[in-house]
Amino acid sequence: MKPKQIFISILAVLFVFPLMGTFAQRAANSGSIEVITTFDYPGTGNQTLPQKINERGDVVGAFIDSNGVTSGFVRFSDGSFSAPIVDPNDTVGFTEGRGINNSRTVAGDYATSDGNLHGFFLSGGTFTEYDVPGAVFTAVLGINNPADFAGTFVDASGIQQAFISVGGTLTLFSVPAAIATLAYDINDSKRLVVGYYIDSSGILHGYYRDSDGTLHFPIDPTGSVGTILFGDNNRNWVVGRYADASGVTHGLFFVPPNNFFTFDFPGSTFTSLNGISSQGNITGRYVDASGIAHGFIARVRGTPPTKTAGPQMKAFDSRSLVTPLNQSPSAWGGAMPAR
Repeated sequence: MKPKQIFISILAVLFVFPLMGTFAQRAANSGSIEVITTFDYPGTGNQTLPQKINERGDVVGAFIDSNGVTSGFVRFSDGSFSAPIVDPNDTVGFTEGRGINNSRTVAGDYATSDGNLHGFFLSGGTFTEYDVPGAVFTAVLGINNPADFAGTFVDASGIQQAFISVGGTLTLFSVPAAIATLAYDINDSKRLVVGYYIDSSGILHGYYRDSDGTLHFPIDPTGSVGTILFGDNNRNWVVGRYADASGVTHGLFFVPPNNFFTFDFPGSTFTSLNGISSQGNITGRYVDASGIAHGFIARVRGTPPTKTAGPQMKAFDSRSLVTPLNQSPSAWGGAMPAR
């Protein structure tokens, strides 16, 4: 499908959802999401999976070709595309672009024949490999403008945790009692890290982490059977997706601590919002009726919701980072990073 300019201004009905099964307070409509353009990585039958967008309007992501090979890409702000991004150590045809900053440094991951992921950075045509020390599996999932980054890793004992690197200092953390925790983005002020975790029942929930280490969880809209937070910006706006019991996946716009509204791409039952810039530009994807994934760029119009709904809707707040994870060898098997 060729890129096409479409201006679909859809009032995003604001829903203020209870986070812990408590009372929901209604609020007036106060914002919209407008689709600017759709796009596909060039080639017949490609699945296009955008991941993040920088303040220049460049989008990073991955595409899957008709042979099932996964490669990274950058869609530049002028609408042109990079050549496929393939890490030189990728031995199985699996490289993903996951994050991009204003310097166009790309962060991502690639796979090797043992089935494990490893992180990389790509800057000026040069790849730099990255693994958390002692890890058998590392995925770098986001990078900010000061070149701090976030991701997830699995250690030799099979425990999967999140990590952030700020100014060269590595911090590891987990949501208490989670069997896997993944950090997907960190904003420039370092005040907000977002991601998701998997609970002991295998259910996905969003979380966010303040600069002092406080974890806020679970972040789940009412009716969600699985929530993922993918990206944040310097205004502390967050995007992601959630699935409902009917099998529909909705794009999610979240303003901490507890305000949400949803966005569904017209005619699609799968919408994912994956990255957001400080200007309010969003990138994500939708899936059409034939099962093909397409990228899109959208923008937030108006004033997003910022008023909290009341103290009874506060997400669980924990500063404890030492609760042991489930140490079963299978605990991380289903936790390949979502995209």
